[in-house]
Amino acid sequence: MTNETVEKGRIEEALGKYNLSINDEDVKAAVKKIITEKVHENDTPEVKQFLMGSVELTTLKTTDSDESVMAFTERVNQFDEQYPTLPHVATICVYPRFARTVAETLEVEDVEIACVSGSFPSSQALIEVKTVETALAIKDGATEIDMVLSVGAFLSGDYETVCDEIQQMKEACGDHKMKVILETGCLKTASNIKTASLLAMYSGADYIKTSTGKLEPAATPEAAYVMCQAIKEYYDETGIQIGFKPAGGLNSVMDALIYYTIVKEVLGEKWLTNQWFRMGTSRLANMLLSEVVGEEVKFF
Repeated sequence: MTNETVEKGRIEEALGKYNLSINDEDVKAAVKKIITEKVHENDTPEVKQFLMGSVELTTLKTTDSDESVMAFTERVNQFDEQYPTLPHVATICVYPRFARTVAETLEVEDVEIACVSGSFPSSQALIEVKTVETALAIKDGATEIDMVLSVGAFLSGDYETVCDEIQQMKEACGDHKMKVILETGCLKTASNIKTASLLAMYSGADYIKTSTGKLEPAATPEAAYVMCQAIKEYYDETGIQIGFKPAGGLNSVMDALIYYTIVKEVLGEKWLTNQWFRMGTSRLANMLLSEVVGEEVKFF
């Protein structure tokens, strides 16, 4: 029996513990019910303040430079001085080449430095290239890594490659947290999203994340609901708590409240900390801040 056959058997055994036959219409109905009945309960200043502290302030532009990323990071430093009673963002998220710039500029404690690594956003590179990029990002100061699942391999049914790459990337991360981006818009069905979520967690993800934000559709409440269900079932099965991060397409405070409510309803209070619930966005930080202070603010 080959190693590949053994690994395939292990993956099938792991997936066999979960129900993967999910009806997309049932998911839509469940999400609609949560939004209709529960979101209004969370439309409070306290929740909006919490959400500010869950933001992963993100700049992933072709035009990013050392100067622009330094200025971006300085805003986080200045926020802590200007709004000392409000929670600062959870994370600054950049390309790996800017990890050192952020690390040398950031003065606020407890703000993580996340780097998108492993040939973001396509993940179409040799695994050797992906792991080296990851190791270099960490060497330069990254404290968290966001990688993209090999979507093409997944859709081809090559789960062994998907799992092996995630495991190798996690080894390159060492003790640092790793988020696996599923690119849910490409996965199409609830069943695929749940399967990908479970494979990522099984292979060592510390968080699962909806999207890169570079493709449409990006995050959707339906994808979030399925991912949170997978996290809950995985936790019930293994006792391992996995974080959740919606990213891409978070365009309004209401979007943030919807994702918060889904996490609260599906996963419960244990996940409502900025360690376990993050939101990848830039525009949302100003919107949340404006709502909290009661006037329009364009700080970030």
